[in-house]
Amino acid sequence: MSKTISIIGSGFSSLSASCYLAKAGYNVSVFEKNDTVGGRARQLIKDGFTFDIGPSWYWMPDIFEKFFNDFGKSTTDYYVLDKLSPAYKIFFSDEVITIGDHMDQICEEFERIESGSSKPLRKFIAQAQDHYNIAINKVVLKPGISPFELVTKDTVTRVDRFFKTISSEVRKNFKNPKLISTLEFPVLFLGAKPSQTPSFYSFMNFADFGLGTWHPRGGMYQIIKAMKSLAESLGVKINTNSTIEKINVEDGKTKGITVNGNFIASDIVLSGADYHHSETLLDKTYRQYSENYWDKRTFAPSSLLFYVGFDKKLKDIEHHNLFFDTNFENHAEDIYDDPKWPENPLFYVNFPSVTDKSMAPNGCETGFFLIPIAPGLEDTPELRAQYFDIIINRFENLTLQKVKKNILFKESFCVKDFIREYNSYKGNAYGMANTLRQTAFLRPKLKSKKVDGLYFTGQLTVPGPGVPPSLISGKLVSELIQKNEI
Repeated sequence: MSKTISIIGSGFSSLSASCYLAKAGYNVSVFEKNDTVGGRARQLIKDGFTFDIGPSWYWMPDIFEKFFNDFGKSTTDYYVLDKLSPAYKIFFSDEVITIGDHMDQICEEFERIESGSSKPLRKFIAQAQDHYNIAINKVVLKPGISPFELVTKDTVTRVDRFFKTISSEVRKNFKNPKLISTLEFPVLFLGAKPSQTPSFYSFMNFADFGLGTWHPRGGMYQIIKAMKSLAESLGVKINTNSTIEKINVEDGKTKGITVNGNFIASDIVLSGADYHHSETLLDKTYRQYSENYWDKRTFAPSSLLFYVGFDKKLKDIEHHNLFFDTNFENHAEDIYDDPKWPENPLFYVNFPSVTDKSMAPNGCETGFFLIPIAPGLEDTPELRAQYFDIIINRFENLTLQKVKKNILFKESFCVKDFIREYNSYKGNAYGMANTLRQTAFLRPKLKSKKVDGLYFTGQLTVPGPGVPPSLISGKLVSELIQKNEI
């Protein structure tokens, strides 16, 4: 009889792992506390408006394609992808930079801002592509067990790129502050300041400029629907409204989990829930990491999010819009160095209805506003209202239009919601940052050191934050389970 595996959570990493493990012949069940699958990738549908309330950027299309290919499928079997043109707009206080959908357009835009800048840009992106090929095909496919995983002929010859930072590399080649912000922005997806992120991670710039920005018609939740469909076709049993109360251990070996008061016997337990929360489901003696350990980690930001329905089409906006009209470094300091509510926040707005008519009623606009903030901050209705006023006023000024009277409704999501909905440590939104001291084998482990048959996956373990890394995390842990549990 095949071994039974209980998976806690149903985010990207959990669903990924469930597919690989079911394909390998395990008897797999997924338990999700909320009423829909997807973890942080969920949808809000209200009055004909559709919002992705979690991830909203589709980068690295090759990773999604590889995932489905592993099961003899393709993304096209499940959803339609459109390449965004332009990819996004960046609003500065006195100028707008538009990032096109291929390098020639982007080089033209860089030249417009700073004459001669396209030459170092092409060189920088060529190096970023080199990093991408090594990272995606070699480094991130390692399970984070040993430092020697990073030692290959490719990485040894580029070892300095693990010790230099993105910030130093960008600033060495570019002088215009707007171009610097444009090139430093993608690593914010990795959850750390550019000055703390190894330059090897410039592969995010290739993901941006080289591979482009895409949109699955119907929203990012289409990927979750696809993965759920694939998992169920492989025999995975998915249970929603299932709160996990305990990971049961006897004599250092997993016996199963307690769900909604009922014991579910399991040979192997895999948690794709927040790693810190997962360990609180264990008796203290079986926890690997202390509260002090977690407190000293660098976590990716939390977010203040607003989901807004507008009763008209808006002007001069794109699908993705970044508002960098205030100081990039000051906001980063308010997240990482001296955590507090930012005085002048940067913010991001996603209007999927610009390119996808299905996301809003006819003649209306779906707006998703995001302010990155430090995890663990005070979160009150008054603060949420104050910050919405700040960003909507700036939005009106920078796009030269009045929109406040056109708001049909707005809903918000912040630190308290991340904790309540996802058991997220300090309400972080993106897991643990990929700093030099939190890369690869220096991250929390996929396999428990204290409990046989207990494994972890997701944004707090290997390889790190983001949707594509979460898909890879699910694959890595499934391979580790197959190797260890034969």
